[in-house]
Amino acid sequence: MRFAQLTTGRAFGIALDHGEEFLAQLAAFCAEHEVRAGYLPMFLGAFRSVRLVGTCEHIADPEAPVWSAAEYEHVEMLGCGTIAWNEEAHEVAPHVHVAAGLRSHAAEGRTSHLLSGHVQFINELFLVETLEPALTRPRTGAYQMPTLSFGTPTGPE
Repeated sequence: MRFAQLTTGRAFGIALDHGEEFLAQLAAFCAEHEVRAGYLPMFLGAFRSVRLVGTCEHIADPEAPVWSAAEYEHVEMLGCGTIAWNEEAHEVAPHVHVAAGLRSHAAEGRTSHLLSGHVQFINELFLVETLEPALTRPRTGAYQMPTLSFGTPTGPE
């Protein structure tokens, strides 16, 4: 286990409008307001289309990350996530997970990592900035997964 006490900064309420791409708008907001780290305690709303991590194919190594995407249309979603700084790309690196209900399939559910999503009608979210320690997402471990780090990365790679 790794942990750090967080010093929070500003808190924002954000409403994304119809047609906007969720992650692109989040990144643009962070750039405009100089947010380098934080967390999304929640967001909710409708999406016209989303891409989530997932596959219907056999997974040869169930311990390995899945890098493929599944696409869905017309979903209602709840989600949360973290925002860390990507040192290599010099931009924020959001890590967002969602629970999505497919409207046209009796709200049948999907839960996964959000890769992209275009808002339908509106999406409401809250963002809490963290000031200390620096949050980064270096690639670590056997699978080189982007992993949340508090301050200077330490420990086994």
